[in-house]
Amino acid sequence: MSKMTGLSREIARTMTFMALIILFLALLGTMVFYYVLWKYDPSGSSATSWFPTLPEWAWYFLVTMLALWLTIALAFRLSRKILEPLNSVAACLRSVASGDLTSRAHASNNSLGEASQLVSDFNAMVERLEHMATEQAFWNAAISHELRTPVTILRGRLQGLTDGVFEPSKDLFQGLLSQIEGLSRLIEDLRVVALADNDRLQLRLESVNLAAEIEMQIQAMSSILAEKGFVLTLDLQSSSVICDPVRIRQALMALLDNALLHAEPGPLMIRFAVEPNGCQLSVEDSGPGIPAALIANIFVAFQKGDAAARGSGLGLSVVQAIAKAHRGSASCTASTLGGALFKLAWPRLSLSVTSL
Repeated sequence: MSKMTGLSREIARTMTFMALIILFLALLGTMVFYYVLWKYDPSGSSATSWFPTLPEWAWYFLVTMLALWLTIALAFRLSRKILEPLNSVAACLRSVASGDLTSRAHASNNSLGEASQLVSDFNAMVERLEHMATEQAFWNAAISHELRTPVTILRGRLQGLTDGVFEPSKDLFQGLLSQIEGLSRLIEDLRVVALADNDRLQLRLESVNLAAEIEMQIQAMSSILAEKGFVLTLDLQSSSVICDPVRIRQALMALLDNALLHAEPGPLMIRFAVEPNGCQLSVEDSGPGIPAALIANIFVAFQKGDAAARGSGLGLSVVQAIAKAHRGSASCTASTLGGALFKLAWPRLSLSVTSL
């Protein structure tokens, strides 16, 4: 038998004490029974004496020793079933506390069901912690990477102005302003994704003619899209719907920015429809499309697919966050135009829905 721990000894002592009590009660009960039988029926052949004889005492002693041996053996067996997985969890917990998130607890096949479930739940928790730590490291690296370029450009231009290397000009200031706007967009995208991940993305719902809101957003970007060679086609159903129009416009802008960065110049179809089961907003381009292997993670933050791709890799994550905040979903499929079809869908809402 393995070395007993404090809890093992406590289990063994408790079970031994219980066995002694049971044996004592059994012996006392037997003696009381024979005493009553002897007192009220002294002539009975089975009640000649109520006090045990020497052989009977010997027999009681042997039975007691056997019961104690069996009790201690069962206590050892039970303590192993209970303590082996608990000790494994405790050792794993110490490793996790020291920073080793790869450590896992183990339970033998003989462990009790509850103990095995504890080990399973503990391992699931550690796996989640490891996944969160990996994600945090990835996010820190990705955010640092995305902030480095605009900050470096701003610092270089401002240092050049300070040293007299660059002459102040409208084009220079417009370039600096463009970098600042890019930083502002990146910070806002990070804020939206972070709020969504923590179930804190708030909505300001109102009943609006969303088709008019969408058309306003498209007009603001139409000149940029036209310069890049995109030919817009609109199919917008005019209808009052309940949504957060600011967030929907933000999602549409992210989808249009995605088309500007990754789609080939050509037809660009924008649709909005109100159906019996909800609303749908879609942006469909004509190419080059997205490989099927990348579609599954297309809405994951900082997943660009192509290492040389432009953009922060946050735009589509913002789209998904806004969709989920509206109790809906974002999807990407192949387009009939030969490119990609991004769709934002959400059910009919009431004004009482305020957050994710």
